[in-house]
Amino acid sequence: MSICLPTAPKSPLGLAEYAASPQFSGRSFRNPLPRPAMGLMKTLRILRDALFYKPAGAVPVSVPAVLTLTADDLAQAPDRSLFRLGHSTLLIKLRGGLWITDPVFAERASPVQWAGPKRFHAPPIALEDLPPLRGVLLSHDHYDHLDRETILQLAKTTEVFLTPLGVGDRLIAWGVDPAKVQQFDWWQGTTVDGVQFIATPAQHFSGRGLFDGDKTLWASWTILDEPPGEAPLRVFFSGDTGYFDGFREIGRRFGPFDVTLLETGAYNVEWPFVHMQPEQTVQAHLDLRGRWLLPIHNGTFDLAMHVWTEPFERVSALSAQQGVALTTPRMGERLNLQSPHAATAWWRETAEAATSSEVLLATSTEAV
Repeated sequence: MSICLPTAPKSPLGLAEYAASPQFSGRSFRNPLPRPAMGLMKTLRILRDALFYKPAGAVPVSVPAVLTLTADDLAQAPDRSLFRLGHSTLLIKLRGGLWITDPVFAERASPVQWAGPKRFHAPPIALEDLPPLRGVLLSHDHYDHLDRETILQLAKTTEVFLTPLGVGDRLIAWGVDPAKVQQFDWWQGTTVDGVQFIATPAQHFSGRGLFDGDKTLWASWTILDEPPGEAPLRVFFSGDTGYFDGFREIGRRFGPFDVTLLETGAYNVEWPFVHMQPEQTVQAHLDLRGRWLLPIHNGTFDLAMHVWTEPFERVSALSAQQGVALTTPRMGERLNLQSPHAATAWWRETAEAATSSEVLLATSTEAV
């Protein structure tokens, strides 16, 4: 199915291009349904809990197992291969080119590298070892999805950056060549090497400081690879989002999807409007008419109040209950998007290994 895509405005943008967006209020971007205000007391309570009441197990005791990748591995991987690198960073090979989503290779998802959420594991491949990329796909500008140093390193060899409105202007301000940057409103998109990339709605927010809240747009992405005479491939990448009616509309327009890459992690009952609970992740997958569900936004950073393994366990149980085909590849493990496999529960191996080590240590201490 070939989609007629509206032409995106050229970069850099100005107020006139922002004002043309139905998502722009005149001063900032917005969701179709207004996000409830957090309020000072609720914000302070969340901050207090994050600082002093983290549950045991929010961070793994031992480093999760990662499968190391090399540039040669990526070169030899067939088209329609996917590799999780951590959190929401994925490498996808399409038409011979490598695409990366929300690339974050920093040690911390933070404006500074001496404080903030620290990685549980190293990326399967170092940033400097990545081969030249065909493109970067960005969902929004939060620190756990948009890492300035990573972007500047990738900009040296990457051919194109596809972003929501305003995020591309941020890249240009950092020094990325404007000729490489394309920015899109919801339902806009482009075709690169025969693959269609469409910015689709999400329910979230944006900002990297105290005074730039919602000044750039957030989006999910629909990826359509439908070469003539070959099996089509449809992939959905959620970025960050709460659950909303938009999933059904995206599923109606572009589904069914072969694989949905849906956020399942960093959720909390205190912020349901911007991050989905696992029950909502599974429902979003059904709304999208997905075939295989791959939960992302988990396993790399401690960004909420749940145990680090909880997102995997809850979405696994819910998927089994509802007959949803689930795949949970290790970081660095290759997934065939055309024919995914039901990956092992690798996070349990990490947790069990940590428990065994604690038992051995306790036994040794008692013996002494």
